[in-house]
Amino acid sequence: MKFATLDNQGKTQVCIVNTEKNLFWPVSELVSGFDGDMNQLVHAYENIKDKLSTDSGGYDLSKAKALAPIERPRRNIFCVGRNYHAHANELATSVFKDNDKNPQSWPIVFTKVPECVVAHLDIVELPGEVSQQIDYEAELAIIIGKGGKNISRDEAMGHVFGYTIVNDVTARDVQIRHQQWDLGKSFDTFCPMGPWIATADELDGSKTRVRCWVNGELRQDGATPDLIFDLPTLIETCSRGITLYPGDIIATGTPAGVGMGMKPAQYLKTGDVVRIEVDGIGVLENTFK
Repeated sequence: MKFATLDNQGKTQVCIVNTEKNLFWPVSELVSGFDGDMNQLVHAYENIKDKLSTDSGGYDLSKAKALAPIERPRRNIFCVGRNYHAHANELATSVFKDNDKNPQSWPIVFTKVPECVVAHLDIVELPGEVSQQIDYEAELAIIIGKGGKNISRDEAMGHVFGYTIVNDVTARDVQIRHQQWDLGKSFDTFCPMGPWIATADELDGSKTRVRCWVNGELRQDGATPDLIFDLPTLIETCSRGITLYPGDIIATGTPAGVGMGMKPAQYLKTGDVVRIEVDGIGVLENTFK
């Protein structure tokens, strides 16, 4: 099953979407009394999922606009750096030069502020003089469904609601300058997300493919079995001493092929279009201006 937050004729609604049939169903029309956002749906999902029937009816999906599935996360997005072997290698002499030389010690975890989330087809704002080195990072993101603290690796996947796509847009010069990465990762509009959430019973996030095109040129092509730290390890790590809640988001890292890793580096400029596709979810595309 896939879920989306849609603008349906000016009304924001959490909906089930069927991309093959190009249809959607507002959850509020399927579950009496539900009028919540995606965070509330994730929290209530186990209690209402048996009522989410799409056997009949449906509305034309092409007449609605996809918003970010979680328009405003309740807190910062957990993000993982250097989590594909090839990507770690391509940046080994740059942003990662002072990190532990052993990429298999502990995951690098940083955050992006909730306010930087934007939707599929929204404009990503280039910040002008603030940074001239804007880069893309295509990523699979985990949506936590069942909260918990000190979640064990063996139990971690039972805490997953589903998956979406994130572009971890980065101001590289700012990222390097401050050493801690939050500022360079959290500019306004720097977290395109969506367009849908695919539930864990529909997509096996440990066996999918992440690709990214810039202006039609394939730049990134990675498979999640190649992650240095797999999905259960990331959930275990992020929950060590920290309670995770339904709706929390963990971006799992980006494959090789980012602009910074090219020789010479190729950063984004006005008019560039970044298209990300994750098998089993869909396409996230944004223009940079």
